[in-house]
Formats: sequence, C-alpha cells, structure tokens
Amino acid sequence: MKKLALHWKIIIGMVAGVLFGLLGAELEWKTFIVDWIKPFGVIFLSSLKLIAIPLILASLIKGVSDLKDMSKLSKMGGRTVGIYLMTTVLAVVLGLLAVNLIQPGANIDPDVVAKLQVAYGGDANAKIEMASNQKTGGPLQALIDLVPQNIFNAAADNGNMLQVIFFAIFFGIGLILAPEEKVKPVKDFFDGFNEVVLKMIDLIMLYAPIGVFALLASIIVEAPSADIFQALGKYAVTLLLVLGIMTFAVYPTLVSVFTGRSYGSFFKGIAPAQLLAFSTSSSAATLPVTMERTEEHLGVDSEVASFVLPIGATVNMDGTSAYQAVAAVFIAQVFGMELTLMQQIGIIATATLASIGSAAVPSAGIVMLVIVLEQLGLGQQMAAGIALVFAVDRPLDMCRTVVNVTGDATVAMLVAKSVDKLHEPEVRNWDDHYKEE
Repeated sequence: MKKLALHWKIIIGMVAGVLFGLLGAELEWKTFIVDWIKPFGVIFLSSLKLIAIPLILASLIKGVSDLKDMSKLSKMGGRTVGIYLMTTVLAVVLGLLAVNLIQPGANIDPDVVAKLQVAYGGDANAKIEMASNQKTGGPLQALIDLVPQNIFNAAADNGNMLQVIFFAIFFGIGLILAPEEKVKPVKDFFDGFNEVVLKMIDLIMLYAPIGVFALLASIIVEAPSADIFQALGKYAVTLLLVLGIMTFAVYPTLVSVFTGRSYGSFFKGIAPAQLLAFSTSSSAATLPVTMERTEEHLGVDSEVASFVLPIGATVNMDGTSAYQAVAAVFIAQVFGMELTLMQQIGIIATATLASIGSAAVPSAGIVMLVIVLEQLGLGQQMAAGIALVFAVDRPLDMCRTVVNVTGDATVAMLVAKSVDKLHEPEVRNWDDHYKEE
C-alpha cells in the first residue's frame, strides 16, 4: 500500500489541529490544550530551530568552498541580492496598490480602535520599545552588527543569523584561498557534518504532522475573539489578497518564465516547506525543510541552495514588506491621514530596507512597522495603530511567512538557472528511509 506523501500528512495534521482547537475553544479546554497539547508543538518548533544554525554553518561553508572560484561567488552573490531586492520592491508596490484601492481603514469604528488599544496597548508599547532600542546606533550600525565579535555567542542565538552567515561565508572564502591539500580534512569534516545535519532533518520531519497539529490547536484556542476579526476583516482580506498574488501568481510565473518548470511541479516541490512556514511563523525554523525541498525536489544544486537560502531566510522578507506597506497605509486611513505620493514612495524604500533587517522570527515585522510609521509622521498615533493591527497579527504572520519561504525558493531556482546549476530533481521521500520492508 502506497504511503501518503509528507505534505498530505502535514495537511491532515493542520486540519485536525484547527478542528481540535475550535472544539477546545467551544468546550473551554484552553487550559488543557495549552498545558498538554501545545508543548508538543513547542518541542517540534524548538527542534527545527535547534538545527537551523548548524545547517547554515555546514551547508554555507560547504557551498562556498565548493565553488573553488571567487568570481563565481561574486557572480552568485550579486544576482541573489539583486533578485531579492526586486521581489521585495514588487511586494511593497502590490501592497500599496491594494490598500489604496480597497481602503480597508476608511470606515473603522473609533470605539473598536479604543477597545483594541486597551486590549493590546501593552504589547504594542513593548514592540515600540524594541524598535527604539534598534535605532540607538548610528547610520552604519547595521554593518557593525553584521560582524560578530565571538562566533560562539552569535551561534548561540537564532536572532544573530546574519552574523553566522557572515562567518560561514568568510570561512568558506578562507577554504577557497588556502592550499587545497592542507584544507582537505576541514572540507571533508564539513561535508560529513552537512550529511549528518540532513539526516537529523529527516528524523525531525517524521514528527511534523504531530507538531503542526499541536501548534495550530494552541493558536486557535489562544486567538482573539471573533468580533475583533470581523472589525479588522477588510484589512486582513486586503493583505491576504496581496500575499496570495505573490504566492500563487508572481512566484510561479517567474519560475515558469525563467526556468521552464510548471506551476504544479513548483508547488508540489515546495509544499511541505510552505505548510511548515504557515504552522511555525518562522522562516528560520522552516529553513532546514526549505533547503531540503529546494535541493531534492526542485533541482537546485546544493552549491546554490546552501548560499541563497540562508541569506534569504534572513534578508528576503517579501511577505513582511507587503504587510508593512498595507498596515502603514491602513493605520493612516483609520486616523484620517492622507498620504502623498512622495510619502508612499518613501514607504517603498523604508519597508524594503526594514524588511532586510527583520529577524526571521514570529511577529518581527511589527517591530519594523514602527520604523515605517515614524517615517510617515504617525508617531502620535503609533501605539493605537500598532495595537490595531496587533490583534490579528499572528494569523497574518503565518501567511506572510509562507510568502517569505516561497520567495526564497523562487530566487534559489532563478539564481541556479542563471549559473547553470538547475537540474531535474532526484525526488526522494522522507518516509522511504524508515518504512518497514
């Protein structure tokens, strides 16, 4: 009897988690689900995060050193950054077009705004304080933060992924430049280390259906009340429309036009990573699966995937960028502020740069939204505005992460095609390694 594919198992786990969460909310089982079900989801999420830093170190050092030519690294790096910026700007522009056409904030009841500020004002102020802390440095603080003083400290925190990426690329360049016979043992070590990490991912993914069941069940019982979702429904639909266009139109079209791959094959290959991105709301936690699917099921050479995807999980936040554009204009509409063309052009620049600095963790986009709002002169209404979108941020964050991950895979395929490193995938199923004879 043929076994179910992994993505179908994850879908079943997701649907079961949502239904169990709805049942739990109806029967007031919140305490039981939070105490006895949610921990299994937390364990699954922690195991994915556990493997993220070792995977970046192993795969990126291996990928860079395998290039054996600095010109190849420069060529690939330039194309990677260029395409990431292009898709990010496109996402912001689509967000601005949608929010200006639909105008979701035009008729929000002031009483609803006041209630949301009371309910979520504390969370909003905490995010504003986090954003203020990030701005205390000078204009080149981002460059200073890029270079770690201690790689072990950087590797101990998933929030320092850019520093780990910098070290891995720097280390890989050192392996390229050093005499091949002297560094061969080091390369062999990282080749073997990379294989071990990939096997650990295989084991973690066997637990995926249970993990996503537990995560979604707990999210449902902890979600805000239905009347809040109704009040902010137009805003949510506007953002979901933009995210849907990026995921189901822009990315597959780019893949089809530039690589010749079909719509169906692209989504069949990346589906498990998308489902995990939706369940975990974290590009970093999903990275191990994104890399596995992109290499094994989309045919991207490991040299390209190991370079493009870790960078993308940190700096390519198309979903987050679109969200910042939609949320910023929505908040301005709620408070009756007309934005000029120049202000909206400023959103494109600010949201693009802010998304690059956005950590690949849940709700990091809220912190970056503060910077966009300040650029628009909405400092006085910031706490109320953040509280307004904070109420429905978690479910929308789940959808934004799907866009981010899909964008990473798309760019990996485009870069691979441009350097002749895209081949027919050698498809394998996680379950094949462990099924009974």
